[in-house]
Amino acid sequence: MTGVTGTALEDCRIDAVDVHAFVVPTDGPDGTEQDGTLDWDSTTMVLVRVHAGGRSGLGYTYGDVSVAAFTESQLAPLLAGQKVTSPPALWQRMQHQIRNAGRPGVGAMAVSALDVALWDLKARLLDLPLVHLLPAHHDRVPVYGSGGFTNYSLDRLTDQLSGWVEQGIPRVKLKTSRDPDRDPQRLTAVRKAVGDETEIFTDANGALGRKQARYWAHRFHEEWDVRWFEEPVSSADLEGLRALVAHGPARLEIAAGEYAYTTQDFVNLVEGPAVDCLQADVTRCGGITGVLEAAGLAAAHHLDLSAHCAPAVSAHTFCAVRRLRHLEYFHDHVRVEHLLFDGTLRPDGGALRPDTSRPGLGLEVKWADAERHRVYGTRTA
Repeated sequence: MTGVTGTALEDCRIDAVDVHAFVVPTDGPDGTEQDGTLDWDSTTMVLVRVHAGGRSGLGYTYGDVSVAAFTESQLAPLLAGQKVTSPPALWQRMQHQIRNAGRPGVGAMAVSALDVALWDLKARLLDLPLVHLLPAHHDRVPVYGSGGFTNYSLDRLTDQLSGWVEQGIPRVKLKTSRDPDRDPQRLTAVRKAVGDETEIFTDANGALGRKQARYWAHRFHEEWDVRWFEEPVSSADLEGLRALVAHGPARLEIAAGEYAYTTQDFVNLVEGPAVDCLQADVTRCGGITGVLEAAGLAAAHHLDLSAHCAPAVSAHTFCAVRRLRHLEYFHDHVRVEHLLFDGTLRPDGGALRPDTSRPGLGLEVKWADAERHRVYGTRTA
């Protein structure tokens, strides 16, 4: 199927927006997973589709089902009848629309899902892979395997992380700091399982206080050669993060940014700086348009940008990040995306490469598999 011409695209307007939500149980011990500060038993994907010119673009975010209701009430009516030529212009309209309804959090997630769908739609209308529509600097995104939940047994922990190494992924991450006294045993087992050449990353999910974080930063680096310590303190504790950047081990990078919802959130992290490597989540920070803003900010502050999760979207999006570091190939999102979509990607040589043989994101919803997980919306043609 060939794409529309430039003139036809200029005249193309949005016909409809539909919103769905699916809840997929975790496969953790006793049906739960844990990190340093949270327990959960399922992952909720809020999926949106935007229709125009006989094509449909899709986008999604991970959050509570309330994101679906917010999207339908606040944003879907705003997009009806709008031109599809400029996703950033529609992004700006959506940002204005949610100013009083709640911009960070749920509002930003809703905008993110729709922004991704608008970019996907434009690429499909032009019959281009999304990566070729974006200002790409790269043709692949390096990944690190991520999971290693704190309630995993040692066997499951080491099997999961060593499995990624066997797939050619040279860096792996485990959750830490829920019960710090257990972490030495866990890290020793992981280092033995993955070998000396594999980079080990850790993620405390904001579980530690400032003094604890400094203590564990030095132990992680000195005893197990950990190179990445994500959210050792809360990402809201900017002074605590800055202290670790300034006084932590020289080869241990401090990372945060997955909970940045607005451009100002990123500004707060890069000033000081509060991170050695900035993170951005395309499903939270305003979608692809938001990532492009964060990428420019990171480059201006001489920082790399790492993609947080959502690999099916991030693989295309972060090819457009000049100072790209890598992408979190997160166990839960990999499971959910493989379950709900046809066209997902698998690592090759430690990286995800966008499929340039398919238009847009290259994804199609597997409705028959998705329906049993539905908690919001109805299937449309």
